[in-house]
Amino acid sequence: MTNSKEFLDRDDVMRILDCSRNKAYTIIRALNKEMEEEGYYVVQGKVNRKKFEDKFVYHGSKGELETV
Repeated sequence: MTNSKEFLDRDDVMRILDCSRNKAYTIIRALNKEMEEEGYYVVQGKVNRKKFEDKFVYHGSKGELETV
């Protein structure tokens, strides 16, 4: 499935990783902290899709992020 969303939110992270709401927020905060340290502006509660894909190698057969 091709998804062109630039940012993932809590529900996306929960669905992709099959994790709890609290864990999804923890992951988003950690990735956003890394991005801030790299000099990027971040949006609370959302994470850049590319950053997420770089850190969590969950790809479908064609190299696309697989969302269930």
